[in-house]
Amino acid sequence: MLFQFTLKKNKKTAILLGTLAALFFATTFVLNRIMAVSGGSWQWTASLRFIWMLPILFIIVAIRGNLSSLLKEIKSNVVQWLLWSTIGFGLFYATLTFGASYGPSWLVASTFEFTIIAGMFIGPLIEKRGHRKAISKASLLFSIIIFIGIVLMQIAEAQSTSLNTMLLGTIPVLVGAIAYPLGNRKMMKISGNRLDAFQRTLGMTICSMPFWIVLSLFGYLENGLPTDSQLLQTFLVALCSGVIATLLFFTATDLVHHDHKALAAVEATQAMEVIFTLIGEVLILHAALPNGYSSIGIVMVVMGMILHSRST
Repeated sequence: MLFQFTLKKNKKTAILLGTLAALFFATTFVLNRIMAVSGGSWQWTASLRFIWMLPILFIIVAIRGNLSSLLKEIKSNVVQWLLWSTIGFGLFYATLTFGASYGPSWLVASTFEFTIIAGMFIGPLIEKRGHRKAISKASLLFSIIIFIGIVLMQIAEAQSTSLNTMLLGTIPVLVGAIAYPLGNRKMMKISGNRLDAFQRTLGMTICSMPFWIVLSLFGYLENGLPTDSQLLQTFLVALCSGVIATLLFFTATDLVHHDHKALAAVEATQAMEVIFTLIGEVLILHAALPNGYSSIGIVMVVMGMILHSRST
């Protein structure tokens, strides 16, 4: 009885933390769009977030006295850390910032919710054959609702933009939506219970740094140094999304990482990013409200997220 109560409590806490993470993650989509509209280099927008995150997280982990154990963990499996950190942080965020140049922030946020479906399939696939669990029919149904909502929003956007622009704003984001849960789940398996959320976030930031250095060099060669406003805005993204939101989300996934159904529900809370991003874009960028198809799509995405959460 006590064990069941603890599991239910962990699920509810994890879902609450996931929703709070979605609020802070939403700042990424709005600020990335602001920088894209103002002509900021997407390479600098992406790399600066993680360059800012590095010293902030380093100080936090060092103060907590957990730095040496993290470095020891990375050293014991450095190739895997470099690979999955580059995928989970590098590929994920580079594609997200690239996509922000071609569509409104709420559409990028909505498309990124494909991560819910990706996470649901990735979980069983990365398990060893004898330990794989079947995907529940309910979770599959709720994910289909989310996917249909995303498709409706893409159809609505296609009516007002060229096919080339829509594809450039959609396909990279879909790649990022797969890379994020893949990198996150692989790193959870590699680090096990030996690291907390602060350590894992710092570790992945350190190990994705070669990717960000190369990307920032491309940004410099193409656009020169970043502007003062881009430095400030990427710092805000690093703090709100890179540190606060990531730590909240990683803490949430750590609470239920043994339960694939609950883990899928936590990842589904990120659908709230769509609502938070839409509100932010309307208030800050004075963007027009979504049309009929887009509104229906947003409702379906959020409905799918809520059903995912209630199913736990």
